[in-house]
Amino acid sequence: MSKRIYFESLGCSKNQIDAEVMMGLLQKNNYTITNEIELAEIAVVNTCGFIDSAKEESIQHILATARYKENQLKKLIVTGCLAERYKNDLMDEMPEIDALLGTGRYEEIVELIEETTQEVKTVRTGNINQAYNESVGRYRTTPDYMAYVKIADGCDNHCTYCIIPQLRGSYRSREIEAILREVRELTASGVKEVVLIAQDTTAYGIDLYQEFKLPTLLKEMEEIEELRWIRLLYCYPERITDELIDVMKTSKKICRYLDIPIQHSEDSILKKMNRSARNDTILQLVEKLRREIPNIVLRTTLIVGFPGETEEDFQGLKNFVQEMQFDKLGVFEYSQEEGTPAAEMENQIEASVKKSRKESVMQLQQRISAEIQQKHIGSIKHVLVEECLSESENFHEYAGRTEQDAPEIDGAVYFTSKNLIAPGEILPVKITGALEYDLMGEAINET
Repeated sequence: MSKRIYFESLGCSKNQIDAEVMMGLLQKNNYTITNEIELAEIAVVNTCGFIDSAKEESIQHILATARYKENQLKKLIVTGCLAERYKNDLMDEMPEIDALLGTGRYEEIVELIEETTQEVKTVRTGNINQAYNESVGRYRTTPDYMAYVKIADGCDNHCTYCIIPQLRGSYRSREIEAILREVRELTASGVKEVVLIAQDTTAYGIDLYQEFKLPTLLKEMEEIEELRWIRLLYCYPERITDELIDVMKTSKKICRYLDIPIQHSEDSILKKMNRSARNDTILQLVEKLRREIPNIVLRTTLIVGFPGETEEDFQGLKNFVQEMQFDKLGVFEYSQEEGTPAAEMENQIEASVKKSRKESVMQLQQRISAEIQQKHIGSIKHVLVEECLSESENFHEYAGRTEQDAPEIDGAVYFTSKNLIAPGEILPVKITGALEYDLMGEAINET
């Protein structure tokens, strides 16, 4: 009888793909993946260690999982960024953990688990610049109709607040043909939406081909017949080129959606962050994108409370948010991460100030979002159906997303239909109402 393994993956979608690869390897080696921890003999917690809140969440999940060792659970394995970053602390302070596996060695999950059966506590970390193994499959945890595809790993940007290069290594692109092969396999299995991810998707290819190759990759993906939506996340503003914009504007499959993490608006803070883009660059880019690609939705993320951020800097940021009218926006409080240059900077901001500034920006964005959402009323959107919420004889309620909503992070469209619709179908919906982040509507062209 095969051993049952429970997996929990925290943090970003890039981490989720690592977990899917580990599960695929285990399944190939006759382990059984279970969603019920009560039935598992082995539990794996794939952690995030990016900022304080993520580290705290990871620790809480490890402790919660460890409680099951009082019952049937025999082994607890911790993988991912927290394991890579704090291997000594975790093994010293959490005796419940039986083994650690770092970000560069997740393909060794089978060997690691087999070692734990010998009652030896094992730590496998390092090798963070390992190349992506194209021969390894995945146990997909996303719905049948969508999938994340990692086009590169690691990062060379070295933002002063970020620990990622120390956990994930230098930037490493996958070959175009390998990515296309994976996407073809995914679409053959029923996937309609592919979300391209990397620490910086717009840097794709620079290490492998000595030039930015994202536009080339996108044009090749466009030829995959069954693929309906191609979504881009994590696009750095300084590398959104005219060529990339041209590819997007002429495409019938690339979502009119860009996730552009700008982090701040004020040049003095951007310089301290070691960010390449500046205020005028970002302004010009946003204007160009909206001019060249009508109806494009722009999402961004900001960091408030960076060391030395004055009240004047913060007001400049708020004025910028008001002026830009981003469709979607997330805010993080600066996290003082040991081992980063920013952690050693003077004029660290108090926690209460950071929290207050985050709340202030989010309140502003909520008002902006509510106004933008109202403008959609009366329009017709193509909606990818994700879930049936309720059904009766002639009335069904559904939740779904437009091409302008990324999975798991953006809003939803709640709509009614006379017909029974399977998840993954894309159909026209007339928008009849709006909240701050979600839309309501009715399916149209129904008989």
